[in-house]
Amino acid sequence: MSISSVLERPREDSPASPGSGSRTRAWARARARGAALPSAVVAVLFAVYAVFSVRRHALMLTTGYDLGIFEQAVRSYAGGHWPVSSLKGPGYNLLGDHFSPITATLAPFYRIWPSPLTLLVAQAFLFAVAAYPLCRWAQRELGKAAAVTVGLAYGASWGIASAVVFDFHEIAFAVPLLAFSVVALGERRWRAAVWWALPLVLVKEDLGFTVAAIGLYVAWRGSRRLGLAAAAFGIAASLVEMFVVLASVNRSGYAYTQFLSSDPAAAESGSTLERILTLPLQLVSPEPKVVTLLFLAAITGFMALRSPIALLCLPTLGWRFVSSNTAYWGVIFHYSAVLMPIVFVAFVDVLVRRRRAAEAGDEGVRKAALRSQRASLGVTAAVALIMLPLFPLWQLPSLWKDDPHVTAARTVIGYIPDGASVTASNRFVPQLTSHCEVTGLGFPDMGSRYTAQWILADTKAPHGWPLTAAGESEALDQAWAQGYRTVVERDGVVLLKRP
Repeated sequence: MSISSVLERPREDSPASPGSGSRTRAWARARARGAALPSAVVAVLFAVYAVFSVRRHALMLTTGYDLGIFEQAVRSYAGGHWPVSSLKGPGYNLLGDHFSPITATLAPFYRIWPSPLTLLVAQAFLFAVAAYPLCRWAQRELGKAAAVTVGLAYGASWGIASAVVFDFHEIAFAVPLLAFSVVALGERRWRAAVWWALPLVLVKEDLGFTVAAIGLYVAWRGSRRLGLAAAAFGIAASLVEMFVVLASVNRSGYAYTQFLSSDPAAAESGSTLERILTLPLQLVSPEPKVVTLLFLAAITGFMALRSPIALLCLPTLGWRFVSSNTAYWGVIFHYSAVLMPIVFVAFVDVLVRRRRAAEAGDEGVRKAALRSQRASLGVTAAVALIMLPLFPLWQLPSLWKDDPHVTAARTVIGYIPDGASVTASNRFVPQLTSHCEVTGLGFPDMGSRYTAQWILADTKAPHGWPLTAAGESEALDQAWAQGYRTVVERDGVVLLKRP
């Protein structure tokens, strides 16, 4: 009896039936063996992501925007407060920026380990565990080699790699939820797909539209009533979060409506009709959007495009491409991480449907289908290897090198006592947010009038945003003019204190 046949055994076996105890034990053992390979893939990915993230933080390559912001939110939750981030402004409630209450689930872990590493390790786990349903489905339907290939290709995909390198973001929670939900779609388990999708509305306000897309897929392929109910819920949740919840917390309204045009000039002066008429052009122009679409299709050798599941990418691509914020258009940052499980599930869906169609044919048809499957998996593995050097996970070996500038910075940071108020350079912020009250040097809306007890600047190797080395030096000049005095300076890292 094969593992797959045992795994598919109905659960209706009753322990009271003759021989059912042995059948149940056999089923449990086979299920455990079937889970071993997906679990191993998850473990490998988790180790790589966690080591990469921890080493980047140790070398001060993480930043206040956004790791520091999220740590302040989780720290507030852990203290029983609203998610306030002083890096966004005095008393700024992050529920007025993005609707991401799911980050509160990290608060218990943060109380045990109050460190930005809590967030980074949690994100590594969330990204890695998304490979589990992918591998499990591929193993059951296509075999072990397919499971390993799909799992590792997902893990090395550019969308995940770019997210891992860019600190921590709430979308880490969406990636495994989408993986479990969309795999359930491929397996035609409609209720499971909807239940896994519903918590997405707690991750970020735009993901209700993805929930709606999943609901519409369920209505199209399976249960119409269930699907339409999920679609209505998703749309309603996003609209309420954007225009009621966020608008009530943030007095200026939902902050991101200002980006609802891919032309910055049109966003300020164009009429609503003009924006609607130019919408098709906004989706494919300018060039970074085309590159994103090509990269998205290329990671599975364009095979994923043959599955209707790939249509679930449209809500995320839609809001990104109609935006005037150019950071949303390309292949860097974390914005494409939520697309990776969708694309790889669509890829597996194509292979599974081909395999099942071939099973109805003769031996020659089945052999041809197997060769085609191997070729498709080979192309996907090759693309993953070719693209890997283009994205940050390739930098892992270089992260073990010591940096004298970081050593000097740690020495200077050691002068700052716990509980102090500090205005710090972007790359120093997450080194302080666990034990100090921190604002960002040169951060938006912070102004140039300093109120913190300490100022920590880097005039040699700053992050580059929001201030260059020259900008950091200018900020120090302003601080000196306001009465701050130098406490210590090492290798361009300067610490000032208000008398």
